[in-house]
Amino acid sequence: MRTPFRLIVLAVTSVLAALALSVPASAATSPYCGITWGSLTKSAGTTATPSTTLTGVRTGQHDCYDRLVLDLGSVSGPVSYTVGYTTVRGVATGDPIPLAGDGDLSITLRAHGESLTFADRNHIANVTGYRTFRQVASGGSFEGVTVLGLGVRARLPFRALVLDGPAAGQKRLVIDVAHAW
Repeated sequence: MRTPFRLIVLAVTSVLAALALSVPASAATSPYCGITWGSLTKSAGTTATPSTTLTGVRTGQHDCYDRLVLDLGSVSGPVSYTVGYTTVRGVATGDPIPLAGDGDLSITLRAHGESLTFADRNHIANVTGYRTFRQVASGGSFEGVTVLGLGVRARLPFRALVLDGPAAGQKRLVIDVAHAW
């Protein structure tokens, strides 16, 4: 009689141990803030001559990510861009642009940005105190191609999306970079 009782206790203990060990494992695999963006290059649009102009650059902080917003003037076609982790290079010169942080996001936008000027091309937006962003720099603009560099804390998941506004007929390219994986 004693042996079957020991087998039952052993079986119940084994099941409880398996359940206790599996709960933390499933919690560890859930994505940070539900973010499933990944860190591969994102792009959209065509290489056709752009009909829009970069009119502003601004940043913001959210609970789960930092945000870079590129305001565009009147847009008559699709917004064309490429965003990815790579060495950021200046337009026309090809010279590398060093950025703060361990991840360099290169943003190539098919938009005229020649008329947009910055007091300091290496710091075009103040990101002091941000959890993920370390620096926003201009790589210049030439013949409808504008390059920006976004220095981030590490190679983290990001997304790029185009939103309407802020005014009618305008668009904005938004780049969100997660605070963690």
